[in-house]
Amino acid sequence: MRFEGTESYVATDDLMVAVNASINLERPLLVKGEPGTGKTVLAHEIAGALDAPLIQWHIKSTTKAQHGLYEYDAVKRLRDSQLGDDRVHDIKNYIVRGKLWDAFVSEKRPVLLIDEIDKADIEFPNDLLLELDRMEFFVYETQETVVAKVRPIVVITSNNEKELPDAFLRRCFFHYIQFPDEETMKRIVDVHFPSIQTALVRDALKLFYDIRDVPGMKKRPSTSELLDWIKLLMIEEIPLEVLRSNDPNKLIPPLHGALLKNEQDVQLFERLAFMARREQRGN
Repeated sequence: MRFEGTESYVATDDLMVAVNASINLERPLLVKGEPGTGKTVLAHEIAGALDAPLIQWHIKSTTKAQHGLYEYDAVKRLRDSQLGDDRVHDIKNYIVRGKLWDAFVSEKRPVLLIDEIDKADIEFPNDLLLELDRMEFFVYETQETVVAKVRPIVVITSNNEKELPDAFLRRCFFHYIQFPDEETMKRIVDVHFPSIQTALVRDALKLFYDIRDVPGMKKRPSTSELLDWIKLLMIEEIPLEVLRSNDPNKLIPPLHGALLKNEQDVQLFERLAFMARREQRGN
């Protein structure tokens, strides 16, 4: 069982090494990287490449570790008892399975995605340690132990919004997805737009990386935003001359709303354009 990338996902050699090391060690793969670098998509591609079912657990600020195991719906049981429903006699009718439970009872080895773990409370990762180590948990309401039939392939993503506990990190195989260089990015673009003009890719990538290199940007554009931008360039049939222009009045890229996602960065480019015009008039 080895991951070697897919036709729709360009995986670097070090990423493939990390995925396969995690599978062989049977430890969760903790993936970090800039937003938009394909951390979440990676789990989808691993599942597709290995023909494994994908179970997704998207973490929110209110998510607790217990939600991944199960929840007991006492309110529904009380309501049913008031209505005289016979289901109240079996407490199992009010146990709602969580994503870890689904992964543990899967007949086929699944890929379990725990997405954006750093959104939850700081205690959330530690609260999962025992279950991820032992691959089992106890259901107090029914007095049963749920044991994993097969150990799932666990992919955990983080946007580095908060530090994760050392005890949790020790149990993971860690990989940081570096932002793609131009050659890798060209391969990514080719996968998504196989019939695109070579000249358009070259000029769009040059402008894209120039934008990312501008000092003082609050949010640099990501891979997913580049793909959106290129798609718009193709739909709107933006001439290559516009991308190549050195006109100070056109320092802000066409359709920049796909790349610049806050007013501070737009204002930054407007100031740069203003300064370039002043410099040009001075010469």
